[in-house]
Amino acid sequence: MIKVAHIITGLAPQGAETMLYKLTARMDRSHFTNEVISLTNWHESWPDWQPTRKRLEASGVRTRALTMRRGVLSPKQLVRLVWWLRGSQPQVVQTWMYHANLIGGIAARLAGHLPVVWGIHHTNLEPRQNKRHTIWTAQVCARLSHAIPDGIVCCSEVARQVHAGLGYAPRKMVVIPNGFDLSQFRPHAQARVSLRRELGIPEETPLIGVAARFHPLKGYRNFVEAAALLHAVCPDVHFALCGRDVDRENAELTGWIHQAGAGLGDVCHLLGVREDMPRIFAAIDIATSPSVSEAFPNAIGEAMACGTPCVVTNVGDSAALVGDTGSVIPAGNPSALAEAWRELLTSGPAVRRQLGALARTRVEEHFSLGSVVERYQETYRQVLAVPPPLKPKDTATWKMAS
Repeated sequence: MIKVAHIITGLAPQGAETMLYKLTARMDRSHFTNEVISLTNWHESWPDWQPTRKRLEASGVRTRALTMRRGVLSPKQLVRLVWWLRGSQPQVVQTWMYHANLIGGIAARLAGHLPVVWGIHHTNLEPRQNKRHTIWTAQVCARLSHAIPDGIVCCSEVARQVHAGLGYAPRKMVVIPNGFDLSQFRPHAQARVSLRRELGIPEETPLIGVAARFHPLKGYRNFVEAAALLHAVCPDVHFALCGRDVDRENAELTGWIHQAGAGLGDVCHLLGVREDMPRIFAAIDIATSPSVSEAFPNAIGEAMACGTPCVVTNVGDSAALVGDTGSVIPAGNPSALAEAWRELLTSGPAVRRQLGALARTRVEEHFSLGSVVERYQETYRQVLAVPPPLKPKDTATWKMAS
């Protein structure tokens, strides 16, 4: 049995955190066991962290929080993390994102030179779009990558290329994309009707959706500007915006909407964090990633699995994910985004259904959760030099040979 300790910065419902849950929930429990350590706390003041924690614990994964402040680790907390690792005695420590890579990697070495696999889920380190301590941590990790981790998992090919260019150890790097649960995210005929009833709009209303936390890198300003352009020529189109801080209490976002054009506020639905994303992705006509930086967008893969065509900006591995099943546009270009939406809408429902079917097939063939989980498991086996378990036919062959 291989025990894996996962160390992550926090448990907000975002890309890496979601992939962590999906991975631990689907790993082969006859050969692997998991625990999760969050560096920061999931205090009641962070209610949107609770769903991820509860899902982990409901799936049988033990979770603990180190309660460090963001970007500030005390010597006492580092000692506590080292003792936790010594007590749980994992065979592998998997860390997720820069701060966890640095802190978790050092703690694993102090706990007895435990094998470490880093996780990279970022591609953009522009000073204008990242905090200084994030950039500093990534640079320190580049130097330490030659000594601390036994392996480095990048969630996209672009992330691998960017970090190799920063000086990360290239021979240790492997690309494992995010995976998607095709049984959870799937086409649903009634979703279209039920969501429009919830929003109080006619059943035939075209609906364009975006799902991402509110952050400069996610491109919400571009989305709003593109929505205003489309609204001027297609006033019947509505927009569903989902994600952390994407609600009416966000004065910055609502200000953009009201400044963008008359009537836009009436067709923009700010839904915040949702627990029914499979339903929403199956209900919308077009899914969008307007990001100015991205590694591998979970939301787009989930929408594709629901049979929904997508329009994405050409950042990270977004274009490789979508392939020829949707539209790829330059980042930071609201006019191109609005035009791509308009073309998909005017192509008609039949064309969108055909593209959606191709999108789901693409996810099935290249990004299914089962195949991605197996690649993580194989990475852990390789780090430990453990051969894969024998399959039934392999066992029979071995018995015959012996």
